[in-house]
Amino acid sequence: MSGHGEGRLSVKAYLALGSNLGDRLATLQRAVDLLAAGDGVEIVRCSRVYQTDPVGPPQPDYLNAVLEIATTLSPRALLERCLFVENEMGRVRAERWGPRTVDIDLLTYGRERVEEPGLSVPHPRMHERAFVLVPLAELDPDPPLPGGRHLGSLALPADGPAGIRIFAPPLCLLEPRLYSPPTVR
Repeated sequence: MSGHGEGRLSVKAYLALGSNLGDRLATLQRAVDLLAAGDGVEIVRCSRVYQTDPVGPPQPDYLNAVLEIATTLSPRALLERCLFVENEMGRVRAERWGPRTVDIDLLTYGRERVEEPGLSVPHPRMHERAFVLVPLAELDPDPPLPGGRHLGSLALPADGPAGIRIFAPPLCLLEPRLYSPPTVR
């Protein structure tokens, strides 16, 4: 992986995690551990875990959560870390919006806007996805959204979006740790 950012200042970023195959909760926890295992990523806070209705073809319900991290990685290097973790955990990209072992999306990187081939920050569809916005709002009441939008300007139902249910406490609390798992090879 490139662009590790030695000497870079730490930036607050948010990552969305999702899983709907296998032991979903253990999968999300393992993704958190792998993300934190390499240099340049510190897990700061985790949202609660939500069970959400799937989008796309018929498939099992998802578990979703959002992580707040502090990172010295560049946006591109952070995306590479996310893709590396997905690959390590057996992610197969067979069908658009299809079932997946794990999905990790880079939602925001500080207040920066990034438009590069294969990388758009803030995530270009996050404002359309309640399964991202609900856990994200637990950690940041006004995250940067695409097009300069604000969370308060989105029309979310007062009683919460349909199809999203609290499933578990924050991943950071499931198995308390200092986030010093074995180094990723």
